Amino acid sequence: MSVTPCDPPEHEDPDCPVRGILDRLGEKWSTLVISNLAEGRLRFSEIKKRIPDISQRMLTETLRNLERDGVLLRSVYPSIPPRVEYSLTPLGHSLVPLVMALVSWALEHRSEIRNARASYDAAKSLPLEPVPPAQRP
Repeated sequence: MSVTPCDPPEHEDPDCPVRGILDRLGEKWSTLVISNLAEGRLRFSEIKKRIPDISQRMLTETLRNLERDGVLLRSVYPSIPPRVEYSLTPLGHSLVPLVMALVSWALEHRSEIRNARASYDAAKSLPLEPVPPAQRP
């Protein structure tokens, strides 16, 4: 089955919503943020603790992009210092089963993926055999 993300003339539009959301969900940090927010509201520091490999800059950018796409809601509470929490919108909650299915698949197949990568890397690290010169007629 062939899938065309946007019908013409939108296929030339860099803001095509289909391509854009697929790109967003393809980002490694977006799926991790969505899966963590599936459990409920979290503050920035709580998300950062749950995803320790993400830099503060990348987390900020990921949260802004997901908010822009309507996937999450940023709530600011008037206090000193201001308290900010993030939660999934109804649209974001509709993504949770898809994201969790992908996470489950990755966990279920991680050893197969690890073995495939090791085989591929080993094969690519072997020296190439010299190719005999072509024989001319």
